Amino acid sequence: MAVVDQKSASDNRVWGFLKLPFRQSGNNPNTMPSPSPYQHNQNALQVDGSNSTHAPSSVSSVARSLLPTRRRLKLDPSNKLFFPYEPGKQVRSAIRIKNTSKSHVAFKFQTTAPKSCFMRPPGAILAPGESLIATVFKFVEHPENNEKPMDQKSRVKFNIMSLKVKGAMDYVSELFDEQKDQVAMEQILRVIFLDPERPCPSLEKLKRQLAEAEAAVEARKKPPEDTGPRIIGEGLVIDEWKERRERYLARQQIEGVDSV
Repeated sequence: MAVVDQKSASDNRVWGFLKLPFRQSGNNPNTMPSPSPYQHNQNALQVDGSNSTHAPSSVSSVARSLLPTRRRLKLDPSNKLFFPYEPGKQVRSAIRIKNTSKSHVAFKFQTTAPKSCFMRPPGAILAPGESLIATVFKFVEHPENNEKPMDQKSRVKFNIMSLKVKGAMDYVSELFDEQKDQVAMEQILRVIFLDPERPCPSLEKLKRQLAEAEAAVEARKKPPEDTGPRIIGEGLVIDEWKERRERYLARQQIEGVDSV
């Protein structure tokens, strides 16, 4: 008889366990419904003293941080700066920067060696689809204690940062300080040394980009061509009209002499 009672008691516990998820909390005010897995996850996201209504915003912020950063600029080369290896000299590298977004974008260079490296231009604002070639200058130090070029280049890094701006405006570096939350890191560039005595595709490409950058600088230095009429001075007539008037007066003088 005791065995029967024990079995029936175990059956009741099993049946009660199966009925527990479907039990309504309104039937008995003293009993609390078992927490669902969803509620458990919500409680796990909460911080002490925080409200549960903040959980969705926390989830969205975490999701945004895990998403890859959308690039605003296209770089060529994409992640390297090639320099000719000439110890004791200042050498140059070049990189094409193109705005691939639908808005104006400001970019800015940074380097871990500001005393031996600088960029021209150090920053600018590009319209959608606009591009330019920036020139990077670097002083190459002589190797010390049998140091290899590979060891020297690993110490220098360059970084390009971008910032979305409202339309065309003058570039000032303070833009990146005023809007720190909107600044994105585009790419960290590594330094790669090339042997100037050994031709290679990277070296030939570097020479073409440097020549194009120099041509763009010279073009900006030249004053804009004046396609309008040439003015001799203030209050005087245009050359063409002056010549016509002189021819007209000469004709009048000849006709006057013939009539006399």
